[in-house]
Amino acid sequence: METNSLKDLYLDELKDLYDAEHQIIKALPNLIDAASSEELQSALTEHLETTKQQAERLEHIFETMGEKAKGKKCKGMEGVIKEGSEVIEENDDDEVRDAGIISAAQRVEHYEIAAYGTVRTYATLLGDEESAELLAQTLHEEKEADRKLTELAEQINVEAAKGQAREQAPAKKSVSRGNRVA
Repeated sequence: METNSLKDLYLDELKDLYDAEHQIIKALPNLIDAASSEELQSALTEHLETTKQQAERLEHIFETMGEKAKGKKCKGMEGVIKEGSEVIEENDDDEVRDAGIISAAQRVEHYEIAAYGTVRTYATLLGDEESAELLAQTLHEEKEADRKLTELAEQINVEAAKGQAREQAPAKKSVSRGNRVA
């Protein structure tokens, strides 16, 4: 699509986000299944439901613009999700894999925070206050998801580091004291 106006750019960005949300909806169940931490599974499951609502909000915005709700392939999100999948495949240790899942999920959140902040600003500049409010709500949810992931990381990353320390610690040798006579 050729973009000749801010409205064209706004629509193009919304389509990109719509595809990104659908990629996330498809990818989150794999992260949930791969996570060993119940708290992480719960946070990801909660965010899956939130993401579905965010996609519905975008559909509403398209409808108010008189546009068909369809996505434009979001290559950025595709790459971020692919990296997240690699984290799952490459880590056998539960805590390390959970730490990697959090890292991957936060990359997704940061991508979305940047994108939703931008489209919210476009909506405001274009006088579409209803859409700006909906986009601000989604932006708030993305920031909240990132905050929750940071809290989980503070716990899970410590566990992953403890496991690493155990693996790297030299085995204690038993020292023979011989037969001591007191």
